[in-house]
Amino acid sequence: MVEMVGPSDDKADVDVKVILEHCKQYRGASASSSVFQLLTTIPLFFLNLVAVYWALDVSYFLSLLLAVPAAGLLTRLFIFQHDCGHGAFFNSRKYNDWTGRLISLFTFTPYDFWKRAHNLHHSTSGNLNKRSIGAIDTITVSEFRAMSPIKRLAYIIYRNPLVLLILGTPFYVIFAQRLPFNQSFHFYDDYKTLPPKSIVKSIIGTNISLLLFYGVVGYVVGYGVLLMVYAPVLIMTAWIGGWLFYIQHQFEETYWEYNDDWNVHEAALLGSSYYQLPKVVQWFTGNIGLHHIHHLCSTIPNYKLQPCMDAMPKLSEINRMSFRESLKSLDLKLWDEVDKRLISYRDALA
Repeated sequence: MVEMVGPSDDKADVDVKVILEHCKQYRGASASSSVFQLLTTIPLFFLNLVAVYWALDVSYFLSLLLAVPAAGLLTRLFIFQHDCGHGAFFNSRKYNDWTGRLISLFTFTPYDFWKRAHNLHHSTSGNLNKRSIGAIDTITVSEFRAMSPIKRLAYIIYRNPLVLLILGTPFYVIFAQRLPFNQSFHFYDDYKTLPPKSIVKSIIGTNISLLLFYGVVGYVVGYGVLLMVYAPVLIMTAWIGGWLFYIQHQFEETYWEYNDDWNVHEAALLGSSYYQLPKVVQWFTGNIGLHHIHHLCSTIPNYKLQPCMDAMPKLSEINRMSFRESLKSLDLKLWDEVDKRLISYRDALA
């Protein structure tokens, strides 16, 4: 049993094994549900892009406003790609992989590379010995205090929201993911699931596909117009996705342990948030706010996460966080190994 206090200050006794067995009942895709999601989301996305395009003749400001729901729809498509990477969107690996690769034309995210990298994140989340695998760099208070002034400044700059989220996420999505040997694609030597050839093949293959696809689209509508229409959508989507990924693990009562004390299931459930969002936002984000359930059982498709939580109300009490509460996490940068919580620089140096 694990006693935990979530960001909402609700106390709950959490039996991880019992919750895991409950969640396992919701594994497995429904082909009809997945196809329905695709058939309703993709046409809406393209119709929205057409509206963004037509609005250029009226006002670019109106075009940017219409790009906001388009970014929401692209975020939803990314969640489908994300489910494909977990083998959760369809029960067929072939259908998952080809759907994920098709969606990568719009998300700019190399599917096969990302699938393996993200699954490594799941298998190492909350492990202080295996940090920075598909995650945001987080250091301990003792490590921060031992740093040289230059390294400390570098970390402070990196963790600044302007750098990490506003500038960093679009840069990573649009540019860094195009480079097979970028430093951000570092993997620890003891992981053999992503050989270099697989990284190169996935990223270069995606790059070629993007050049061909957008080369044709740009030829038809004009490359300047293409940039004005799609760049804002892609940038906004990166902001949304970056913020969601940040808040899913960067909160005060999250979970970090070294190898000897680390448990994969406890890390999954206790180190991930339940981001309580309005229903319309939850729809656009594919229920990814129920991240504690997803991390505990990643083969649950997005459309079964809410039923899973509804059937066990205790899940709604674990690490529950509102949007207002989530903003407080921007000030939390360091892991306090004594108090087992994320704290601010001010608290660390007090």
